[in-house]
Amino acid sequence: MKRRSARALLLVCIMSAATLLGACSDKESQPIVTEEEKQSVIRFVAAEYSTESKPFLEKLVREFEIQNPEIIVDLQVANWNVLDGIYTSMLSKNSPPDLLITNVYAHFANAGKLNDLNEIISPELRAKLYPNLMQMDRIGDKQYALPYVASIRNLYYNEELFEGAGISAPPKTWNELMEDARKIKETSAAHGFGVDLTDDEIQAYLSYFFFGSGGGWIKDGKWVINSPENVQGLTYLKELYGQGLTDSEPTVTTRDEKQRIMGDGKLGMMISGNYFASVVTRESPGLRWGSGPLPVRDGMPPISFGVQDVLVSFQTDHTDKAALMKFLDFLYDDNNYEDMIVREGFIPVTSAVGSRLSQSDSAMKQYLEELGKAKFYPIQEPAWQAVMDISRKMGDAVLYDNLLPQDALDQLQKFAETRSGQ
Repeated sequence: MKRRSARALLLVCIMSAATLLGACSDKESQPIVTEEEKQSVIRFVAAEYSTESKPFLEKLVREFEIQNPEIIVDLQVANWNVLDGIYTSMLSKNSPPDLLITNVYAHFANAGKLNDLNEIISPELRAKLYPNLMQMDRIGDKQYALPYVASIRNLYYNEELFEGAGISAPPKTWNELMEDARKIKETSAAHGFGVDLTDDEIQAYLSYFFFGSGGGWIKDGKWVINSPENVQGLTYLKELYGQGLTDSEPTVTTRDEKQRIMGDGKLGMMISGNYFASVVTRESPGLRWGSGPLPVRDGMPPISFGVQDVLVSFQTDHTDKAALMKFLDFLYDDNNYEDMIVREGFIPVTSAVGSRLSQSDSAMKQYLEELGKAKFYPIQEPAWQAVMDISRKMGDAVLYDNLLPQDALDQLQKFAETRSGQ
């Protein structure tokens, strides 16, 4: 028994050795790669726009991974209030996300941290995206960002409060806005006009009244923050607050909170994005509301103001451009993308979905027309993130600390010029 076992063992060893030698000789150039080693990982940090965002993106990622088992998408969905902190922490640990939804990009590009998406996106996806938005996401010949969603800002109002105050149409000028806010205050227990000077939206309200006065952030490549037109805009906002015609806490309650206050009948007017219709219908179904254009300084032509959020791709030690291309094609797939747009109430940034939604929705058709001529934040400026951060500190200073609008904008102008090396 022992002798047979030894012989059998020797035979097995000889055969095993021969098999191994044959395998090495036949497949020298084809090393065995495990399934785990084949997988690419995409770290995707996405913005949470509503309660719909996370479940929608989780479902989309699951479907993508089923169709593409060689790619893992590590998804993290975060509220805008904490989004900056999350990706900043990842960057500090030298572990940036492969994809990030954000509203800024130029300072990352200037620091050499972003992939050129020209090398990643498919020709099919490029052809879908609106060229005017793509242009804003490009610096030189580098496509550092892709438009993800867009919105158009308008004035929204409580129809019941308007009727009670004898107001027949939304205000188109600053004088009309002031007069209507006063009427609402005098005829109801509601505030006239909601102003968001919190960290969330102060840059938006500054933009409304800068552009509405004929000013802006940049002109001919130079910062013009302290222009006479912008000073007029900020002075007007301060006058509204000083006369008690705004809500009582412009630097505390956010735009989203003001929408709920309007839904409770305690606010007459406010400026918000076109997603107002989706959000308020869901949160305050009993509210009768209407909308109108952004009020402008008397004598100024009407303006449109648009906002786009973008997708950026950071350079990482595991960047897989082919995997990123596949995922982006799936993310912007006509059916997937339309589903997201309808859920969140945004304006699409792809022509296919824009055309489809416009056929059944006249409001969407109008939004897309306005988007084509709208004014935007100067997101191509590398200093914009820092300028926006400093502007967020201006609300309390201007409203409560007796800092004159001219002095506040002079300080912001000086900071912007210094930061830009002008």
